[in-house]
Amino acid sequence: MTEWTADHIPDQHGRTAVVTGANSGLGLVTAAELARRGAYVVLAVRNTAAGEEAARRIGGDTEVRELDLASLASVRAFAERLAADHPVIDLLVNNAGVVLLGPRRTTADGFELHLGTNLLGQFALTGLLLGPLAAAPAARVVSLSSITHKTAHLDFDDLMFERGYRPATAYGRSKLATTVFGVELDRRLRAAGSPVVSVLAHPGLTRTNLTPRAWEHRGRLGRLIASAGLLATQPVERGALPQLRAATEPGVRGGRFFGPAGLWETRGRVTDARLSEEAADPAVGARLWAVAEKLTGVSCL
Repeated sequence: MTEWTADHIPDQHGRTAVVTGANSGLGLVTAAELARRGAYVVLAVRNTAAGEEAARRIGGDTEVRELDLASLASVRAFAERLAADHPVIDLLVNNAGVVLLGPRRTTADGFELHLGTNLLGQFALTGLLLGPLAAAPAARVVSLSSITHKTAHLDFDDLMFERGYRPATAYGRSKLATTVFGVELDRRLRAAGSPVVSVLAHPGLTRTNLTPRAWEHRGRLGRLIASAGLLATQPVERGALPQLRAATEPGVRGGRFFGPAGLWETRGRVTDARLSEEAADPAVGARLWAVAEKLTGVSCL
């Protein structure tokens, strides 16, 4: 089978795509490739100055809008303005994420930062944009998972890690939650007969700015650890391929999960990835969905 590359992306003219975290890393590559193929790309970023610089680098037909997934007020304001200006949205790539290995931190709404950003912010954003997505003929939502979801577990008695906080575990839990959300979204879209499709992807071990930032609090030791970790990672251009395939492959079925094929899904060509048993469990999906609706105040299907 021919290896899937960005050159396989079909023409995107006429499509409006929203990419969160599009000013750097996987999001920047994703936005750039979509724009290169003709999509109108909304760069949804926390730092608009960095977003404008990214837009200049990308070229094509783009715009920059402020979005902080760690603030439900920001998510609501962004979604309201975007839907007013773009009543039809063809693609939402929930790319943005945070990993911080320091002390426990919270979002503007008091949620543990990893879960609040990587799940709840994206859950609210997706729910608030389902109207414009459903107005498109073949829209899709791409949720960005991680190989860390495979060893994580959702503790519904302490989702916010108020007891015994462990940052790496909190990050893995948030990515499991994101994965559960993508799978459960597919179930609910199908049940509702919606034209929107939910697809998932993960980048394996990829060289982005998340790892260096995660270790910033550890000073010189942190920088050494981050540098050593870069040796085990693949370039960001390759790491972005699973989510680009999820976003653009014609006729992709809902619930499909893309990731790297080699070395325990850490690197290599794009193929179908494997969900953990917990991520695929409908009971877990239904329970997390109810919690997310309650915490965000957003009714998402």
